Amino acid sequence: MEQSDNVSIPIILEPQPEGGFLVRVPALPEVVTEGETEAEALAMAEDAIKLALVERDAQKGGGFGVSPLVPTVHVLTVAV
Repeated sequence: MEQSDNVSIPIILEPQPEGGFLVRVPALPEVVTEGETEAEALAMAEDAIKLALVERDAQKGGGFGVSPLVPTVHVLTVAV
C-alpha cells in the first residue's frame, strides 16, 4: 500500500456507559478499538484501520480486501 492511497471506511463510534468510546469497523470486523475521548478513539481507529489494511494487502498480494458489503447503520424509532 502506498502512502498516497486514501480509503473511506464507515465506522461505528459508541459512547460507553462507564465513559470513553468504542469503535467498530463493519468492513474490517477485526478492528475494534477504544479511547477515553472521541478524538482519542478516532485516532486509535485510524491506526488500527491502517494496520488492518496493510495486513490484508500483504495477505492478498495487492488490493485492500475490504468487503464491498458494508452494513448501513439506521436509527429506528419503536413505540413501546
